[in-house]
Amino acid sequence: MAPYLTKNDSDRAIADFSELIRRNPKLAGAYTNRGEAWRRKGEVNRAIADLDRAIALDPKGSFAWFNRGITYSDKGEPEKAIADYNQAIRLNSIDPWYYNNRGNSYGDINEFSRAMSDYDHAIKLDPKFALAYFNRGTAYWNHGDEARALADLNTSIRLDPNYAAAYGNRARLFRGKGDIERALADLDQSLRLAPDEYRDAYARGLLHFDRHDFSRALSDFDQAIRFNPKYAAALNARCLTRAILGRPQEGLADCSESLRHRPDDAQTLDSRAFCYLKLGQFDAAIDGFTVALGVDPKLANSLYGRGIAKRKKGDESGAESDIAGARAIKADISEEFRHYEIE
Repeated sequence: MAPYLTKNDSDRAIADFSELIRRNPKLAGAYTNRGEAWRRKGEVNRAIADLDRAIALDPKGSFAWFNRGITYSDKGEPEKAIADYNQAIRLNSIDPWYYNNRGNSYGDINEFSRAMSDYDHAIKLDPKFALAYFNRGTAYWNHGDEARALADLNTSIRLDPNYAAAYGNRARLFRGKGDIERALADLDQSLRLAPDEYRDAYARGLLHFDRHDFSRALSDFDQAIRFNPKYAAALNARCLTRAILGRPQEGLADCSESLRHRPDDAQTLDSRAFCYLKLGQFDAAIDGFTVALGVDPKLANSLYGRGIAKRKKGDESGAESDIAGARAIKADISEEFRHYEIE
């Protein structure tokens, strides 16, 4: 593989492979590698065109079939990816990567047993294949088998202590088990290794938010959005956190941006209404909470927030009705709002 492709310098790699193709239009490997460079740039259609040409020139080149499978997977076409991985395996049955990636595509179409069989075989071929342990552990976790998931993620981290994603997924497993300290420790490690792991920054922010450490939560949401400005969930979380910290006008901007990417999301509509409540715009808050409840009638926060807004407007009976309804759904809702410093 060319040095530029190894260094993920896709543009220079494409230029080099294009020159090779100009000199020798029948060089299948050049099309294979240029196709991979196009894929890394996100140009999946151009990647597939090059890989089609490589396969036409050399149908027995397993790597071209494998790379086209990856490209179809990136394109969201797992059935086509599986067909290409099948062919790659027919041509080369001892490459663990081929089974690992086919396992991922079987997972994409909810063929759990086939996915696990492929991960098992990949690990049999290479017992030190950290990625295959990670994928199998993640599949176990998604399937509800926490013990096996934890064992595989532990092995993945032991084999590759710098594997950020493995720490991130193990953190989610610990979070589900209620072991928040270990979850935070794993997320800290993930983000030390890969600060651009925006989903992990968001996940850590949620843990800080649940602990009412709103300043740390805000810092994490900032980090998540810095690396993915279109991350609607993080924008919503920052909207609410900013409002809690006394910056509701900035929060409104975040909620508007979040709703642009994920319209009619009940949680974000609720956060936007909360901003209005913090601003003292009680009519807008009541209207906003009502809209959120139209999407999700069981949203306790919106019922409670609307109750507070009604109380501020002097509608005591309406307030009591909404607050009682919220408490029936979530018994500790009053304690939660106490941390929001709204009453």
